[in-house]
Amino acid sequence: MIRRAILTVVALLCLTAVGVAQTLTFPTLTGRVVDGAGLLSAGDRATLDASLADLEAKTTDQLVVVTLKSLQGTTIEDYGYQLGRRWKIGQKDKDSGVLMIVAAAERTVRIEVGYGLEGTLTDAATKLIIENVILPAFKTGDFAGGIKSGTDQISNLLRGDAGSGAPTQNQISAPTQPSGSIPVWLVIVLGVGGVGLLIYCAVRGGAACRGMMQILILLALSGRGGSRGRSSGFSGGGGSFGGGGSSGSW
Repeated sequence: MIRRAILTVVALLCLTAVGVAQTLTFPTLTGRVVDGAGLLSAGDRATLDASLADLEAKTTDQLVVVTLKSLQGTTIEDYGYQLGRRWKIGQKDKDSGVLMIVAAAERTVRIEVGYGLEGTLTDAATKLIIENVILPAFKTGDFAGGIKSGTDQISNLLRGDAGSGAPTQNQISAPTQPSGSIPVWLVIVLGVGGVGLLIYCAVRGGAACRGMMQILILLALSGRGGSRGRSSGFSGGGGSFGGGGSSGSW
């Protein structure tokens, strides 16, 4: 009888845990910076993205920053572990992924470390980064500064430059062409074509004029579409996580 009661309680606890896990929702991995809580400006996101892209290009390690409105009733440790596995941050054969997670409602932050980087980003090292670099900035409301300084320190460790300063400005803010911009050559063609079209329409008008307008519109649309096609997306490389890392609150 007692044994049956114990098994029943254990089963209920397991079902409850499964139910909680199933109710969690995770943001879509849209880039190296996923600002779900709206803590960063567009400029902050662009600068961070450039810095994290530079890190991956030089080390193949993937570092992603994500801010959340809330943890939906779970702990940041549990959420971070599950999010890392869902997004598969890091290279598949190296498990070289890192997440910096900021939960606004709970006022907590975590550095979640993939299996392959636990020897470099130890629990002690990530704890020091959180307490000495990130939290002091967060306590003053400087989320962008805390996140940037934290990612700089993580990047230094991954590059093997723990004793050096932050990356140079050229490394973190290299200009990139917006994915939807029109190539310069097309701007020139459209400009000249537009002037020619005005003259043509003034002389001929009618259906011929409308046909020329359609041609120019098609050129513009094809140019924008081609530019977007050349922009590179971002996705996890197949890495896995085992719960390594540290957390802190402000």
